[in-house]
Amino acid sequence: MSDDVILISVSGRDQPGMMSRLMAALQDVEADILDIGQAVIHNELALAVLARVVAIADSRMRIESACASEDVVVRITPVQSSDQVMWSEFTDANRLIVTVMALNDGVDAMHAVSELTYQYGLNIDFVRRLTKAAQDIAGAAVPRLCVEMRVSGTRASADDRQSLQKDLTQAAERLGFDFSVQADTVFRRNRRLVVLDMDSTLIAEEVMDELAKRHGFGEQVVAITEAAMAGEIDFKESFRQRARLLRGMPRAFLQEVAESVKLNDGAHRLIKALKHFGYRTAVISGGFQYVGEYLAKDLGIDYIYANTLEIVDGKMTGEVMGDIVDAESKARILMSLAEREGITLEQTIAVGDGANDLPMLTAAGLGIAYHAKAVVKESARHSISNFGLDAILYLIGFSDSDIEQALSQGS
Repeated sequence: MSDDVILISVSGRDQPGMMSRLMAALQDVEADILDIGQAVIHNELALAVLARVVAIADSRMRIESACASEDVVVRITPVQSSDQVMWSEFTDANRLIVTVMALNDGVDAMHAVSELTYQYGLNIDFVRRLTKAAQDIAGAAVPRLCVEMRVSGTRASADDRQSLQKDLTQAAERLGFDFSVQADTVFRRNRRLVVLDMDSTLIAEEVMDELAKRHGFGEQVVAITEAAMAGEIDFKESFRQRARLLRGMPRAFLQEVAESVKLNDGAHRLIKALKHFGYRTAVISGGFQYVGEYLAKDLGIDYIYANTLEIVDGKMTGEVMGDIVDAESKARILMSLAEREGITLEQTIAVGDGANDLPMLTAAGLGIAYHAKAVVKESARHSISNFGLDAILYLIGFSDSDIEQALSQGS
């Protein structure tokens, strides 16, 4: 088999009909296509075909004649090893998607990522730019680059992926870019449910802290909140401690806080695009159901799971109604939602910033630490620290053009 397999490479100025001319030549020589790939970047063509032919000499002459052009280079190389013929089947089972997001020209980030993939013996199969070249008012390009790379090789296994991710994390922290490494599976291309924590994830504030400030116990509650989010105090106990400090607070304060909270950057863009693309969305929060429902009505979020404080005669009693939504229950709710939607956990995305989000992030097919505490970033498999919430769309694989189309049509 090896002496009748050739690799055809066509590169140079893109020309209409080049693929058709090459296919006609292969048809003439009764070739079998084993693999094929093409990319055009700024009108420059890169086309490759792995084909089995009856006679190499005759095939070479016909292919070169069909593709002849002063702006195109055609290389035809005999493939000597059967291992090379099977490379595409191999890469199908050993592929990763690396997403790189940089708030600058991207050169440092791309150099770091490409150097590390090279060190791990991974081949870059293709690179796709997701961001558009944005322009500011003066017409100068705003530095922002996001690309999606598919890499493959023997070191794309789960164990090596962890080591690669650790090295990429160090580079990302040093150079200030975000990245994600995902197995290139059917589930990665078919996420259906996105679940977000609320406080400090969907919104900028910690609602409990804001309520406590209005009630005169701000410093005490903030200190307990910070310890809980860092994993230093059991979340349920910390929540009860903070709730007791709100005893006697008027219910009107909840409405005031709900109306004043600020959505984190990219939240509207994320939710609107997800709804357009048919995703279901949920908030699973250790915060307050009242604020979650207020946001759900505004944003069109499908599910809200949070905590409810007891209110008697228009004032809070300091007690919590029902079970407290903590780390373990967040993961359980995610699992139940996946079952309710008829999807697998691999098709879910979870986003959070605190230690009580970790079980949920671990259970999800794609768990993302968003502008998270150190303990969360160290444990989560994916993180966003420099971009807004809408960067999640890049990790799913959507480009700026896809997103703009969704936003322009509305939902």
